[in-house]
Amino acid sequence: MSAPDSNKKLSFGEDFMRRLREIKATRWVRFGIVSLVFVLWVVWMGNPWLLLVWLLLFDIYITGYIPWTWWKKRKPGAVRTVMGWLDAIIYALVLVYFIFAFIGQNYKIPSSSLEKSLLVGDYLWVNKTVYGPRVPMTPVHFPLAQHTLPGGIKSYLEKPQLAYHRLPGLRSISRGDIVVFNFPNGDTVLTKMEVPDYYQICYDLRNRGVADPKSYLMANRATYGDLVWRPVDRRENYVKRAIGLPGDRLAIKGDTVYINGKPMAEPTEVQHNYIVPVSAPVPEEQWLEIGVRLEDRGTAPIDGREALGFQFYDVPLTASMKAQVEKWPQVNGPLRRETETGWFDVSGVFPLGARYGWTRPDMGEFWVPKRGATLHLTLENLPIYERAIRTYEGNDLQVRDGKIYINGEQTDYYTFQMDYYWMMGDNRDRSLDSRYWGFVPEDHVVGSPGLVLISFDEERSLFDGKIRFNRILRSANPDAGKWD
Repeated sequence: MSAPDSNKKLSFGEDFMRRLREIKATRWVRFGIVSLVFVLWVVWMGNPWLLLVWLLLFDIYITGYIPWTWWKKRKPGAVRTVMGWLDAIIYALVLVYFIFAFIGQNYKIPSSSLEKSLLVGDYLWVNKTVYGPRVPMTPVHFPLAQHTLPGGIKSYLEKPQLAYHRLPGLRSISRGDIVVFNFPNGDTVLTKMEVPDYYQICYDLRNRGVADPKSYLMANRATYGDLVWRPVDRRENYVKRAIGLPGDRLAIKGDTVYINGKPMAEPTEVQHNYIVPVSAPVPEEQWLEIGVRLEDRGTAPIDGREALGFQFYDVPLTASMKAQVEKWPQVNGPLRRETETGWFDVSGVFPLGARYGWTRPDMGEFWVPKRGATLHLTLENLPIYERAIRTYEGNDLQVRDGKIYINGEQTDYYTFQMDYYWMMGDNRDRSLDSRYWGFVPEDHVVGSPGLVLISFDEERSLFDGKIRFNRILRSANPDAGKWD
């Protein structure tokens, strides 16, 4: 019998079977595990068209028609070394992309708006499976940067943009949950501003007599930076506590939140700013011992109030911290809420420009929009809901001759397509929250903080309590789901 012709060209079917026979059993096992995970992910996504990607996996692991690893056949050298590192980096980035998108990601607490529940310097693990992971609306992005790479380069491509879709989760948001979400007013930002609220900046400029804030900002780019638009899932991440849920009626009276007409119990660690009159300066260490950060300690005299005959501190305190401060020998008078003194401007709250007379400690009553619920719109309540209708739900909303038009049709009613939430910080007088920019749409919700991975006190040295060991692996959301 003659030997087979090694130069004989195999048909596609013969070549396909040859490739299958040459695959080792261990690689079949790896491919089986990857296929199982992939199929489960497709079922979770609820999109059978994604199964077509399995053909790509089959080629990567089994048939190898596409020369994915061409560089491994080259002789050892620069090309092989560089491609080896590049292959490992790409694999790691793809893995991180899917973990961050569908399971969870890390997040650092940058401000004191949730103290004392979460502290500045806490590094959190944000669980995205609790409320259901949001399918990336901006799918082409670098997974290790929210919106900007070093050098001011955008970390994402604006196109394609996918419609909002959330996968099934463990539960919905409950009252009292601490929630991470994309900043609702972060669609338009000024790149050089630490607090990127373009709308609040424009409001403040109008109050200063600037007739055309946008033109003014563009003429002063050296101070404010460029004006850029960001898609929903590439906006700044914020973390606050869910206070108002879809369908609630909410009001704030004298700093007390009312839900459906009943006062809501405050979190144990809620803080309010107090005016602390003193006869002598309070040492820095004394403040640090009770947990008042340097950046949160306002001091007197302020605005010429030295004529009042005493100095004071303006600091955020919990009820237990207030009780300690009242016993200090330097304190020479009763402590008063900052909002009760009349010394501070507490206006400029949501909805900006509306003449409701609302202030930070006194707002409402208003309704929190709920998916599928229909609202009777009037010119009086329109300022509360127009951003949700126009911006978050993408409608053309206009007012002409005293009548409301949505998508060209005159109407007095609107049915909401999404659920909305009212979010507030526990550090009530030092929190940029819903009292300033309104509702948080469901498509902005990122996830729920699960654990404090590690925590650093940025005002202490390494050998003087910088690492908060008592917070490592502590629950970042201990009251989740317990309020209702």
